[in-house]
Amino acid sequence: MHTRLLAKGCALLLSLSFAAAQSSTEDLMQTPQTFKKKITRTIGTDYLLFLPKGYEAKGDKRWPLMLFLHGAGERGSDLKKVAVHGPPKLVKTRPDFPFILVSPQCPTDQTWSDETLLSLLDRVIKKHKVDTNRVYLTGLSMGGYGSWSLGVKYPERFAAIAPICGGGETINVLLSSRAKSAALKSLGIWAFHGAKDPVVKLEESERMVAALKKAGVKEVELTVYPEAQHDSWTDTYANEKLFEWFLKHERK
Repeated sequence: MHTRLLAKGCALLLSLSFAAAQSSTEDLMQTPQTFKKKITRTIGTDYLLFLPKGYEAKGDKRWPLMLFLHGAGERGSDLKKVAVHGPPKLVKTRPDFPFILVSPQCPTDQTWSDETLLSLLDRVIKKHKVDTNRVYLTGLSMGGYGSWSLGVKYPERFAAIAPICGGGETINVLLSSRAKSAALKSLGIWAFHGAKDPVVKLEESERMVAALKKAGVKEVELTVYPEAQHDSWTDTYANEKLFEWFLKHERK
């Protein structure tokens, strides 16, 4: 009996020793490391700025601001291209457009940078009479993607967003921090898409809207144009109800 117990004890000790040795070997194979590097760079963008009729730089009135993001075809260094579609085209004949309108231009072969757009937004707010409770975001195609990205990642910066024929990463909705989640749930969202869009499939907008509804966003709507292809922005921006909808939203 004693011999059997002794044998079992030795076997257990050998097993523990082997496990400890194996663990020690594995620890030596992978060691914790840290990497840090300081990066300094300059960011910037050219943009069109529209100030509504009645705007006074020295006045007390603060105005709602709309940030518009164009599509891939308007990238480059010619700001005239930015005003081909959407609000910057609209204000050419509408001096009474009731928003400060900021329309940046994305450089050739690049896509929208959240960092650049937020920095631009900060600059305009600092320089002009902006009502920071009424900042809105909209864009088409590539700008629709940019609107989804910026609006979902930084919902606290906007009262409402209107992405058109774009898409986004649903993981940004699912992994939103607690503080961001609260702001996201109170963000007004109205998306638009053409049912026959061959460039950006309708499913792109549908996925984002479904994820937001699942996350508990209180106001999220998708308008689908049954016969529209990629150009779902002409009808959208021609609809005065969109701008009335924007103005009903405030970020308190």
